[in-house]
Amino acid sequence: MFVVNSSFLKEVAQAASEQTLPRFRQKIAIDNKYTVGFDPVTEADREAEKAIRKVINQHFPDHGILGEEFGGENLDSSHIWVIDPIDGTRAFISGLPVWGTLVGLMVDGDARIGMMSQPFTNELFYALGDGAFWSGPEYAGNGGHVQLKTRQTTDLSEATVFTTSPALFKDKQREAFDRLEAQVRLSRYGVDCYAYAMLASGFADLVIESGLQPYDVMGLIPVIEQAGGVITQADGGPAEKGGYIVAASSAALHEQALKLLNA
Repeated sequence: MFVVNSSFLKEVAQAASEQTLPRFRQKIAIDNKYTVGFDPVTEADREAEKAIRKVINQHFPDHGILGEEFGGENLDSSHIWVIDPIDGTRAFISGLPVWGTLVGLMVDGDARIGMMSQPFTNELFYALGDGAFWSGPEYAGNGGHVQLKTRQTTDLSEATVFTTSPALFKDKQREAFDRLEAQVRLSRYGVDCYAYAMLASGFADLVIESGLQPYDVMGLIPVIEQAGGVITQADGGPAEKGGYIVAASSAALHEQALKLLNA
């Protein structure tokens, strides 16, 4: 029997932040993973993942790990931790505090536990199976700790939608996103993983992304679901596989969004 508690997630977040925060808004080397196009990676990404792996291996040596920068280990385990050390590296290198460290635990393929840490704002959004929670500065109220609830919007005309960029969507996907965007109240771009945290916190209603890898979303699935939201692929498939993702603040809004996107 294993136990994952908030103290463990905070330890993971702290280990990552010790690598990311000193390098944020600093002049650091930026490598490009692509030969065509631009997919940045930095020393901060690599060192943060190493630090997270070390903490996980210390506490759960029998569990598997899948990370963006260093791949997989012990992947035949029923319990696999999925790591994105800096989700939103483009934001990171641009000095914008909407990036975050994502860590999620899959049990037999299902995302059960997840977290998003934003060390610059000193915030941790997490879910352990009994709800989604925010931990942050005490000046924000509620003693620096609050349970998260989506706002259960049920009509697209009242919804706020986030996406990192409409440029993510190509051809029919772009046409579909444009149809949906024309019906919502407000759309915002460039928020990366912080968008999902705001959906779980009740400040947004839809997040729509395309081309995601499992590590881009695994840590966020439990936070969305345990705050009362719904997150799947655009065809209704499991979000754990990544790809074309739709997160919504309510089941009714999720159904409307999928219907419009697949029209």
